[in-house]
Amino acid sequence: MPESSSPSVRVPVEERLFSLVLALVATENGLTKNEILSTVQGYRQRFTPGGDNASLERQFERDKDDIRDLGIPMETVEPPGEQGNNHLMRYRISKGDYDLPSDLTFSAQEITLLGLAATVWRQGSLSAESQRALLKLRSLGIPSDDPVIGYAPRLRTRESSFEPLRSALERHTIVTFPYLKPGDAAPRRRSVSPLALVQHRGRWHLYGIDEDAAAPRTFLLARIVGTPRSTSKTFPLPEGGGFADRALGELDALWRSQRATVRVVPGSDAETRLARRPDSSADLGGVLTLHYTDVDILADELAAFGPEVEALSPGDLRAAVVKRLTMLANAHSASSENEED
Repeated sequence: MPESSSPSVRVPVEERLFSLVLALVATENGLTKNEILSTVQGYRQRFTPGGDNASLERQFERDKDDIRDLGIPMETVEPPGEQGNNHLMRYRISKGDYDLPSDLTFSAQEITLLGLAATVWRQGSLSAESQRALLKLRSLGIPSDDPVIGYAPRLRTRESSFEPLRSALERHTIVTFPYLKPGDAAPRRRSVSPLALVQHRGRWHLYGIDEDAAAPRTFLLARIVGTPRSTSKTFPLPEGGGFADRALGELDALWRSQRATVRVVPGSDAETRLARRPDSSADLGGVLTLHYTDVDILADELAAFGPEVEALSPGDLRAAVVKRLTMLANAHSASSENEED
């Protein structure tokens, strides 16, 4: 039986993204979308040769954005004479751009600390799945560079609420949790029938039916301030299915509809990082147009750049950034006064 038709297995998103980066770094000329979907861990389990892979392709498009959001230099290469042919377009990550600077060195103490940090990684060589993916790439006649990919990660970046929510999702049980929205003085208890857990633009969201509002809602896991608890109540799944695609579609629509303009200092870290955000654009005056899903998350990001960036519009974004910077300045002033006393 072909491997792609084997029963589907759950592949953590971190492992899928790592496997994708691994494959693209290991291939000098890059991979086509079809080669990625049919060979890379996390895609190949759902790939149907010659069949409908539209959902899988949408997943790949979101993964591309997530990888670029992480600052990984993923490139697209069009073959000569075939511009615009998405089937022949190749994706790759230049090892030269992905490597550490050649003049970077470590002392013996730093090496020891790095060794201690390495204990959180699962093993010192590729997992069986990654080895199998690499063998498949070799069978395609694509050269690889083994030393680049001699480790597999075990780190998890999910919020602590992820596992309790996943458990409730699998058991179809209603879950409760304290949820703190920006601007609220205290968290509010929410009761939700979970329908999907999705990652969008690098952040995890819960999509489900808010029992109090009797309507679907999307919750950012980072705003759950306590441990979600499953109740003894179960619920029937609504008709139609496709809840994850529905949630991601709504988040994508929100991302496209909301735009912000910011002025950045030329040559600054803010300009470098913000200009790489998906769908961003710039004019000659150093003004960037950015898309976003949550004004408070964007305000946190912009405020972290300090004087390198100025939020211009919309007004609520500018006010949110000013509020954060004012709070920081006041806290710094209070700290300085205490030191003088």
